[in-house]
Amino acid sequence: MEQALYNTPLVEEHIALGAKMVGFGGWNMPLQYEGILAEWDHNRKTCSVFDCSHMGEFLIKGDAVKSGLDHIVTQTIADMPLKTCRYGMMLNARGGVIDDLIVYRKAADEWMIVVNAANIEKNARHFKANLTSAAQFTDISMAMAKLDAQGPLSRDVLMPLVPDIKKLKYYSFDEFMVLGQRCLISRTGYTGELGYEIYCAWDQARAIWQALLKDPRVKPTGLGARDVLRIEVCYPLYGHELDEHISPLQAGLGKFIDWNKDFIGRSPCEAHKAVGAGRALVCIVSDTRRSPRARHKTLNESGRM
Repeated sequence: MEQALYNTPLVEEHIALGAKMVGFGGWNMPLQYEGILAEWDHNRKTCSVFDCSHMGEFLIKGDAVKSGLDHIVTQTIADMPLKTCRYGMMLNARGGVIDDLIVYRKAADEWMIVVNAANIEKNARHFKANLTSAAQFTDISMAMAKLDAQGPLSRDVLMPLVPDIKKLKYYSFDEFMVLGQRCLISRTGYTGELGYEIYCAWDQARAIWQALLKDPRVKPTGLGARDVLRIEVCYPLYGHELDEHISPLQAGLGKFIDWNKDFIGRSPCEAHKAVGAGRALVCIVSDTRRSPRARHKTLNESGRM
């Protein structure tokens, strides 16, 4: 018997807007509204809003080194300035990617970790198994909603709601009052455009969503366009370009490893660095509108792979 899908706090909004809903990472999510290509084009030109409330969020309290957090993540965490974000991965002992994630430093000893929806339970087990007794771990995924405003006009769209948003630098964040409620907003995203990610209480998401869509420059955008947008800028998606059998070096993500510290999975990664990873992730531009599917063979004009 299949497990029922989780719903985000915006499921009724999506249905009212005529979204085509699909299962993704255990969640009932909008694939498209107007159409994937129309939504992709709109994002590149103006501003889109995405419901990303399916993503996972963990709070970890404790010193970065003493808690074991710095040993879990491939990037150094201990030297992060306050109110900044850092992309990294956590690996298994074989050097495979358990998940990619973003770390938010909220205070000297407080961190928020944002992970992929399909991996929430697996990631929670990994953190609990590898954090020390000096850490306090809390899964806040089901209490926190996430809306992404992305596109070249995203700052202009948000400023009437959050005038101070203009001060945020890339991969930084702060807390702001939005419609009378405190939210965490970061200048981050998954489209390659200027963008912001808004973390708010679960029951606050609908009001923010509706406020954003009142702006005629904003359109709701689904996972289909989001996938096209991230492929264009070569951002990996877990379960496709990343999994537990692919190392960061095989995925072309070696720059997100800090070799000046120890971390889980370091030895296999060092071997890949020294003698070669044995495989590589490459980007191919097609000369047609045909879209290759997962595990399809890719041939050149001569019929060779």
